[in-house]
Amino acid sequence: MSPHVLILGGTTEARELAAALTAHPGVRVTTSLAGRVTRPGALAGEVRVGGFGGAEGLADWLREQHVDALVDATHPFAEAITANAAQAASATGVPAVVLRRPGWRPGPEDRWHLVPSLAAAADLLPRFGPRVFLTTGRMGLSAFAHLTDRHFVVRSVEAPEPPMPPHTEVLLARGPFTVDDETALLREYLVDVLVTKDSGGAATAAKLTAARGLGLPVVVVQRPPLPKGVTAVPDVPQALARLGLSPT
Repeated sequence: MSPHVLILGGTTEARELAAALTAHPGVRVTTSLAGRVTRPGALAGEVRVGGFGGAEGLADWLREQHVDALVDATHPFAEAITANAAQAASATGVPAVVLRRPGWRPGPEDRWHLVPSLAAAADLLPRFGPRVFLTTGRMGLSAFAHLTDRHFVVRSVEAPEPPMPPHTEVLLARGPFTVDDETALLREYLVDVLVTKDSGGAATAAKLTAARGLGLPVVVVQRPPLPKGVTAVPDVPQALARLGLSPT
């Protein structure tokens, strides 16, 4: 029977890993998507959409589908999914790998303010000017909904739903973005402060370079910690190595 690898996906790295795994003859690959984005890009191998029903439901699926290895390549802020994956892998004995792109690091000219949560980011905003470029995704806007004296420019792949701040402009866009584009955006919308999550990677890092060039402060929401005893690999080649495979 062909080895079966389940990828918990939704990231660029998950897409790259699926392509790399399907290039190995005899490897069956299934990528699971949460279903929050209605038009995901094409993926190599099989695709399933929707949740599993927590750690117990995921463990049942691993058994039923005879999964030989589990790769958690979800977003660095998908804390609940990562916890469920760790529990399900432990319960079933299925080997698990966490694939996480490295986080961003500030340079000497950056004006970063590190906070542990979206709520903490919202608490910090009154220290800055009133025009906020908010790039934390569409799911956490409720944390800022009480800030009635701020003007938010919100960028997300799909339109957000309430609750959200009363003074909000929504920009629908998907990265990657160039530094020139981000600089022009920050200037056009007269942005006083940028708020972002430490997603890492190059696709959305240009906004940090643009903010640095304009001398703007950046509020950075730090990643949640991995579950106890869980470590991560930073890229697809190392994930393949953990699976006992080599790049083709």
